[in-house]
Amino acid sequence: MQATHLLYLHGFRSSPRSFKAQKMAAAVRERHPRVTWWCPQLPPSPREAMALVGEQVRHWPRDRMAVVGSSLGGFYATWVAEETGCRAVLLNPAVDPARDLHRYIGEQTAWHDPEERFEVRPEFMDELRALQRGPVTRPERYFAVIAKGDEVLDWREMTGRYPGVRIKLLEGGDHALSDFDAHLEEVLAFLDLA
Repeated sequence: MQATHLLYLHGFRSSPRSFKAQKMAAAVRERHPRVTWWCPQLPPSPREAMALVGEQVRHWPRDRMAVVGSSLGGFYATWVAEETGCRAVLLNPAVDPARDLHRYIGEQTAWHDPEERFEVRPEFMDELRALQRGPVTRPERYFAVIAKGDEVLDWREMTGRYPGVRIKLLEGGDHALSDFDAHLEEVLAFLDLA
């Protein structure tokens, strides 16, 4: 069944203004104007972020929704997909953000607006651990784009986290997937938007 609702979840310190979010938004707007698109600015608290997402998608049709997540957003997207049973595209997904973000506890700046500051609190690590899911229950509902050249996350850990999932493993690339244009068609095809 084609997806009529699409959620995009950005990564840590990122925003709906990210390059990939903007590319996805434009593609959905131009090619799939009937699709409900939502790319929220996620609060720093993982618990609050998923409460916000949960409240918004509560009334979305489970069999006609999909999620795309980048980095920390990929971790969140896994949680959403496991909770709802929807299709998910993961772009260099974070595997153990409680471990990786521990060193960022304290004041941080937003990537797209360095004037914007937010705090990463120690309790956020527990909130992340509470969102951790085991092996995905339906690997066929996932598609991951993972770059071996990711300078932030280990591609071996990312691929190992998603056994049985369709993975496009890039020989080079980077964490931001600067060549996202080259993967957009495959992402859109997998999402099967109305």
